[in-house]
Amino acid sequence: MRFVVVTGMSGAGKLTAQKMLEDMGFYCVDNLPVPLIVKFAELLYDSERDKVVLGIDVRADQSFDEVMQALKEMREKGYEYEMLFLDASDKTLLKRYKESRRNHPLAMEGRVEEGIKRERKILEETKAGADYVIDTSKLLTRELREELENIFVKNENYKSLMVNISSFGFKYGILQDADLVFDVRFLPNPYYVEELKTKTGNDREVRDYVMANGEAEIFLAKIKDLLDYLIPRYIKEGKNQLVIGVGCTGGKHRSVTLANAIYEALKNDEREYGVTVNHRDLVH
Repeated sequence: MRFVVVTGMSGAGKLTAQKMLEDMGFYCVDNLPVPLIVKFAELLYDSERDKVVLGIDVRADQSFDEVMQALKEMREKGYEYEMLFLDASDKTLLKRYKESRRNHPLAMEGRVEEGIKRERKILEETKAGADYVIDTSKLLTRELREELENIFVKNENYKSLMVNISSFGFKYGILQDADLVFDVRFLPNPYYVEELKTKTGNDREVRDYVMANGEAEIFLAKIKDLLDYLIPRYIKEGKNQLVIGVGCTGGKHRSVTLANAIYEALKNDEREYGVTVNHRDLVH
């Protein structure tokens, strides 16, 4: 039997992940009372079900320590499980709560920030011991589904680090959550070419114009060498998400072209990380 425990930060996508796993053939149960967790495992292991998901999270009405003790008891009785932990940055979680207008389960007097801080402290050890940690801060819904399918359906090697490459325009502000920022304003600007002005780095004509400059190819090669050195060390450190910002003046031409080029250079590497690309300021 494949028994998966799904947990993580409130607002990080736990319920979404469970629904996706249910679509993949898993039998899903969410937030059982603590005294029923071990009994549930006993019943399931005696049944004919071969794929089961148990969702757990921090609730104000029960101790998470008791939940973890029940999971420990499961293992002691021979009921093995894998743990999937859904995470997201504090900024992302706060934004999601504000958009949904929901209350955080641990928020005191309605202060979502305090609830997030308390929950992260409670879940610190659980995250460290999880088999899979997926940071959903930058993931689209389809990308989360692909990641879950890779782990639980295709049984591919788990990609512990997600690399997100994002283009942006300096005129709209630097990318606030970037770990690495590269400025490509030294490259020729297609904005000043009349037939390219209204196009973007996603268009072949703009891409060819930017990359035709020998400096763009040299820059791309040096970035690739740097990332080849850094990424394995980030994985060893236990980092779950690496955000790479690529900026130009308006975020439409040069930065989009180079962000796409870095994505293409990384996505074909058979390594222990996933990679996504997005363009923050393409709609301005």
